[in-house]
Amino acid sequence: MRISLLALFFCNFISAQTQYPKDYFRPPLDIPMQLSGNFGELRPNHFHAGFDLKTNQREGLNVYAIADGYVSRIKISTFGNGKCIYITHPNGYTSVYGHLQTTIGPIQEYVQKTHYAEKSFEIEMYLKPDELPVTKGQLIALSGNTGSSEGPHLHFEIRDSKTEFVINPMFFGYDQKLNDNKKPTISSVFVYPLGENTVVNQSKQPLLLNLSLQKDGTYLAGKVKANGKIGFGINAVDFDDVSNNRNGVFKVTGFLNGDPKYNYKFDTYSFDEMRYINALIDYPRYKKSGQRVQKLFMKTPFALSIIKTDSLHGIIPVEPNLASTYRIEVSDYFGNLNSVTIPIEYDSETPIVNAEPITSKYFVHASKDSNFEKDNMSVFFPAGTFYDDFNMNFDVRNNKIYIHDDTVPVHSNFTITIKDSLYPESMRDKLYIGKGTGYNGTIRKGDVFTAKSKILGQYGLVLDTIPPVIKIVKSVEGKWISDQKKIDFTIGDSLSGIKSYNGYLNGSWVLFEYENKARRITHTFDPQYLVEGENFLKIEVIDNVGNSAIFETHFFRSQQK
Repeated sequence: MRISLLALFFCNFISAQTQYPKDYFRPPLDIPMQLSGNFGELRPNHFHAGFDLKTNQREGLNVYAIADGYVSRIKISTFGNGKCIYITHPNGYTSVYGHLQTTIGPIQEYVQKTHYAEKSFEIEMYLKPDELPVTKGQLIALSGNTGSSEGPHLHFEIRDSKTEFVINPMFFGYDQKLNDNKKPTISSVFVYPLGENTVVNQSKQPLLLNLSLQKDGTYLAGKVKANGKIGFGINAVDFDDVSNNRNGVFKVTGFLNGDPKYNYKFDTYSFDEMRYINALIDYPRYKKSGQRVQKLFMKTPFALSIIKTDSLHGIIPVEPNLASTYRIEVSDYFGNLNSVTIPIEYDSETPIVNAEPITSKYFVHASKDSNFEKDNMSVFFPAGTFYDDFNMNFDVRNNKIYIHDDTVPVHSNFTITIKDSLYPESMRDKLYIGKGTGYNGTIRKGDVFTAKSKILGQYGLVLDTIPPVIKIVKSVEGKWISDQKKIDFTIGDSLSGIKSYNGYLNGSWVLFEYENKARRITHTFDPQYLVEGENFLKIEVIDNVGNSAIFETHFFRSQQK
C-alpha cells in the first residue's frame, strides 16, 4: 500500500508539471517587486488569483505590458478589479492588470469612446488581435485603488489563454525578483472527530492541540488519543524577507506513518473552483472567529483540482493496537518548509465534552434537492447547494423566513419565494426580498416574489419608498468656475441600493466615474460639452426598485484661454 500511494502522488506530481517560460515576461512595474498578497492566499469566498504588488502606498505608478501581445479585454467596474486590462500574448498566456487608476494612450481613447457610446461608466469590451496591439514594456496604465481594493496596489495575474485557468506567477520567473528565506508559520493545529461515535482526547468536538517547538525548528503536537475516524486542520501563513504581510502558503501535505494522505498545492486552478475555499477551510470557525483553519480531509469529496488525496480523502481511522504518527508539512514556493508531528494512539475513554446538541427539525442531504415551506414562504435548495449534509433550522414567523444561519457555507444559489398578503398592489413594485434590509435581486409575478442567494439567514419583504440622496461636494450654483477641472457628488441609497446614475451637461450625457468606497461620482470637464457662459448640469440616480432622485444646478464658465 505504501508503494502504491507514493506512486500515486509521484505520478500526480509529474503530470502536473508544465514548463513555463522563465524569461519571457518582464515585471509590470518598474519598482522593486514586493507582495502584499500572493497567489492562492485565502480570501472571502475565493482563493486569490494572482499577486497584489505594492505601489509604495500611492497611486499613479506606471504600469507596463509584460510582453508583446494585444489588449483582448477591458473591464471597468465599480467592484472587483475596478479598472482592469487583459493582454493576450502569442505564447499562450494572458496577463491581467487590476485596480488601475486610469488607462493610457490608445487604450484610454478606446475606453473613453466606449463609455460615451454605451452611456455607462461600467463597461466590458472584448477586442480582436488587430485593434489594440501592445509591445513589451509599453506604458498601458497608471496604478490605482479602484474597485474592491482596500488600498493602492496593482493586482496582477497570468492566465492560460485557452482554459482561462489562473497560474501562479512564480512559475514565470518572478521568484527571481523576490526574496524569501523564511519558513511558513504554523500557528495552530486542530483535530476533528469525524465519526458519529468518535472521541478525541475525551471530546466529541474539535480540539486545539498543544504545540512544542523542537530544536530543529519543527513542532511536536500533544498526543492524540482517539477511536474511530479523525482528521486534522492547520492555521498557517507565510512571510517573505521584505514585508510584514501575512501571505498564503504554497503547499500542504499530510503524511500518516510516512505515506502521503492529503496534499494541495497552489499552482493553477479555474475560476469555477474559487468558492471551494469554503469547503477547504473550517467555515463555521471562520464565521465565528475569523480564523481560517485549512482542513486536511474531506467528509464529502468536492471537485477542487489542487487537492490530491487517497481513497479515504484524508480521513484517518484510529483502530485498536495501532499507534501512528501523522506529520503535516507546510512549504512556500521557495522550498522553505515547516512541519508538525502528531502522535496518535487508540483510546476508548468516555467523553467529557459531548458533541453540540442538535436542535433542528430538518435534515438536508447535500446531494439531493430540498424544499422547505411554511405559510406563505418557501426555500428551495438544488442538489449541490451545500458541501456536506447537515441539520438545518427552518421557520417562518413574524413575516420573516429563517433559514439556519451563515455558519454553513453555500456553494451555489438557492431560491427564496414569498407570497405577499400585507401590501396593496400599488406598493408591490417597491418591495424586494432582503436579508435584513440588504437587497437581493428580486423578481415579482403578481403577489409572488422570488430571489436567489448564497447566504443563509433571515429574509423578508422590504418596502422601499425612499429615493436616493445626491449631494454636491462643493456648490457651484450660479458661480464662475472657469479654472475648475472636475466636479464631484456623493450618491447613496439607504435601502435597496443604487441601480443606475446618469449625468447630463447642457442636455448631453457625460461620463461620471463612480468610486464605491467613497460613494462619489466625478466628472472631468471636457470643452466639447461646455458652452461659453451659463452651463446646466443634471444628475439622475435610480435605486433598485425604481425610486429616483434628480439634482440640477447651473454654473458659468469661460472657454477663452
